[in-house]
Amino acid sequence: MLNKKVYIFLFDGFADWEISYVTPHIQKSEKYDLATLSLSGQNVKSMGGLEVISNYKLADADYENIAMFILPGGDAWEKKELREIIPFIQKLVQRHIPIAAICGATTLLADMKLLDSIKHTSNTKEYLKKLCPNYQGQDNYEGQENYSNPTAITDNNIITSSGTAPLEFAREIFKFLKIYDDLTIEKWYQLFKHGIWQE
Repeated sequence: MLNKKVYIFLFDGFADWEISYVTPHIQKSEKYDLATLSLSGQNVKSMGGLEVISNYKLADADYENIAMFILPGGDAWEKKELREIIPFIQKLVQRHIPIAAICGATTLLADMKLLDSIKHTSNTKEYLKKLCPNYQGQDNYEGQENYSNPTAITDNNIITSSGTAPLEFAREIFKFLKIYDDLTIEKWYQLFKHGIWQE
C-alpha cells in the first residue's frame, strides 16, 4: 500500500526556515512521503535564495492520497498573490484533508473565512484584522497579542502558527500525523527549543 503524501506548497519567496524543522522528519518517515508542489510545477526560489525543484504542479495533486497540505509563509500572501490556489484549498476543506499554515499563509485562510469559527493563531490578532478586512474570527483567536510567547494551534483539521514559532508549528504537525509518539515529540521539542534532552 502506498504511503499518503504530505504536500508542501512552494512559491517564489516562500519562507524556507518556517518548514525547515518539518521536512526532515516527514522525509525519513515510513508512514508518509514528502512532496513539493507549485502552481505550474515550476522551480521556485525561496526567500533565503534556495532554488527548489517542485515534484508536482497543483493540477496533479491526488486528493485521495493527501495526508496534509502545508502552506509556508512569505510576502506573497500579504500581497494577495497566489489566489489560484483557493479552489484547491476549498476542495481540501470539503474532503476534510488537514491544512497547516504558518505566518503570512494564515491570511489566506482568514480571507477564505476558514478561521472564523475555529480556534486559531497567527502573527497577531491585529495582523489578521489589518490584512483581512472580512476576517470575523477575533473571538476564536487564541494566540499571543504580541510576538512574545509564540504559539501554534490545531482545531478542526487546521493548524495555524505564528511566523516566530516554526518549532511549535512542527510539533503540531508531528502530533497530528503521529510521526512519533507524544513523549518523543515532546523530547524533540525540548531539545531544539531549550537544548535539553531527557531520557
